[in-house]
Amino acid sequence: MNLLVAGGAGFLGSNLCEHLLNMGHKVVAVDNLITGSQKNIDYLLQFKNFTFINHDIIEFRVFDVDGIFNLACPASPPMYQKDPVSTVKTNVIGSTNLLELARETNSRILQASTSEIYGDPKISPQTEDYWGNVNPIGLRSCYDEGKRTAETLFMDFHRQYGTDIRIARIFNTYGPRMAINDGRVVSNFIVQSLTNNNLTIYGNGDQVRSFCFVDDLIDGLIKLFFKDDCHQPLNLGNPDPISMEGLAKEIVKLTNSNSKISNMPLPSDDPVNRIPDISKAIDQLNWKPTINRSEGLEKTINYFAQELKIVY
Repeated sequence: MNLLVAGGAGFLGSNLCEHLLNMGHKVVAVDNLITGSQKNIDYLLQFKNFTFINHDIIEFRVFDVDGIFNLACPASPPMYQKDPVSTVKTNVIGSTNLLELARETNSRILQASTSEIYGDPKISPQTEDYWGNVNPIGLRSCYDEGKRTAETLFMDFHRQYGTDIRIARIFNTYGPRMAINDGRVVSNFIVQSLTNNNLTIYGNGDQVRSFCFVDDLIDGLIKLFFKDDCHQPLNLGNPDPISMEGLAKEIVKLTNSNSKISNMPLPSDDPVNRIPDISKAIDQLNWKPTINRSEGLEKTINYFAQELKIVY
């Protein structure tokens, strides 16, 4: 197939491109490189079926495609809060443009949505039928509400025009090709630990998250995309929970670090818990994560150690 990956130079996008190329597909990656990196896709240029185009999906452009993956949007709070208006435009105008392209080319299109659509949830684990608890005017709203609106657009294009959509609600994902300075907790902790700096925990550290290794997540995205008649949102993530304090201690141990924990004030609207119910993914896709946290963290730590040229 001719597949378009919007956000193809990002952490998830570049890993997705690699998997699709290894499956034998032709891949066009588009990215404006605001948070994506040319370095992430340099390796992919060896594939004859890979093309990279520097492009912002806020501007409509025609591509000859059979399928579309929309992963275009900054995903870490420091990055999407840096230019919140652009974040909203990417989610709303950009998604609309890709949906129009899917409609014109009669292509299937997958939206990389997020667990952030649940906001600061009042239930745990979060199921797909939970409507969420979201602040519409907070610092995180550009991303949270942007992604929620994108889901609305996808469902309305499906109902109104019959567009063949998929919606993946992605929970915390980590692994190689994460940016060193992206501000996400796993990369923060690993970099701080490898450099023997204090690990910064916001709040008292009892916030609970679950972390999915990137290879598992990409496998879920691909299975969802190629699954017929699967138009409702689907959670993809690892349901194994851990507190932020527990994660910090685990990473310090794995890196043989002398780092200590430093507590900072909790940011506005930071959710207390974020754990996916993946029952539907197990049932509909026969998918669940297979890489445990220790194994995934070791691979991620090795990646960052190489990037930082640190022996631990």
